[in-house]
Amino acid sequence: MSDFRDKAQDFADKHDKQVDQGLDKAGDYADQRTAGRHDEQIDKGVDMAQQRTGEGDQDR
Repeated sequence: MSDFRDKAQDFADKHDKQVDQGLDKAGDYADQRTAGRHDEQIDKGVDMAQQRTGEGDQDR
């Protein structure tokens, strides 16, 4: 399992922009599915996830 985690982290480090874009899309989808009721929590979660991958959020 550790090998998989290392490969995933390596991928996130090398492709940070794409990972951040994917997280943004996932957040937008979750926001849409909840009709915006949890917008702040979803945005906070996306921001935290982006900070933990690679260099952090590349869109800002």
